[in-house]
Amino acid sequence: MWILLAILVIILIIAFNTIKIVKQSEVYIIERLGKFHKVADAGLTIIIPFVDHVRSVVSLKQQTMDIPPQGVITQDNVTITIDTVVFYRVTDPAKAVYEIQSLKKGIEYLAITTIRDIVGKMDLDDTFSSRDAINDKLRVILDEATDQWGCKVDRVEIKDITPPADIRDAMEKQMNAERNKRALILQAEGERQSAVTLAEGKKEAAILEAEADKEAKIRRATGEAEAIKKVAEAKAEEIHLVYDAMMKSKPDEKLVQLKSLETLKEVAQGDANKIFIPFEATKALSSLGSVSEIFKDKKSDK
Repeated sequence: MWILLAILVIILIIAFNTIKIVKQSEVYIIERLGKFHKVADAGLTIIIPFVDHVRSVVSLKQQTMDIPPQGVITQDNVTITIDTVVFYRVTDPAKAVYEIQSLKKGIEYLAITTIRDIVGKMDLDDTFSSRDAINDKLRVILDEATDQWGCKVDRVEIKDITPPADIRDAMEKQMNAERNKRALILQAEGERQSAVTLAEGKKEAAILEAEADKEAKIRRATGEAEAIKKVAEAKAEEIHLVYDAMMKSKPDEKLVQLKSLETLKEVAQGDANKIFIPFEATKALSSLGSVSEIFKDKKSDK
């Protein structure tokens, strides 16, 4: 009975060491008598107990590696701290196991030295404005260097760049000054635009006022001309009626002269600065002159 149990235990141990189940996205590095034998893909794998053994389990997934923050000196002698993350995946599991002792350590050290080399050739301002360029350079250099290790570097991202405290204070002051400058420029531009708009409004108002004044003067002059025309027509009509009445009454010469004098009196009271005297009225005026001379002679005799 004990023999059967011992045989069963031995069979289980042999089966456990013989049958290997490889998970998805993983591979087994199988060695035979201490030498690389094969790469076991996902699924069921049979190995020879005590002859073959699994050297390493390698993941084929894309992996991430946080590079510890590193102090880097820029070209203008400013020490900054850079925090980086690397995305990589294993393309050749055998090389990743046999070509380097520790793939992660190799990628980490290579990333640190490459960051220092790239950033050391740049100014502080360039490091903040050229993150994409730094990421691309890091990825290319790391990808070429890790190709012999069966590794593919897909992306390199700089998570944070931390300058010293005094540099941060100076940058904040510069940023505030730049903001104030932009605010003053915007305010001045707004005031200038407001002044231009106000001036254009005043100009437009003056033009409209001048046009309205012009139109009013034209209308006023037209009205006055029309009124003068109406008055002239009324006077002419009145004269015509008086003339017709006189003609019907068959006036003598003295009546004509008297009416002429009355007409001259009305004309003289008008606004005109020129008076036209009819020829018949001159005779009446000469008669009045003679009468006035007679009265003067009588006063002198007395």
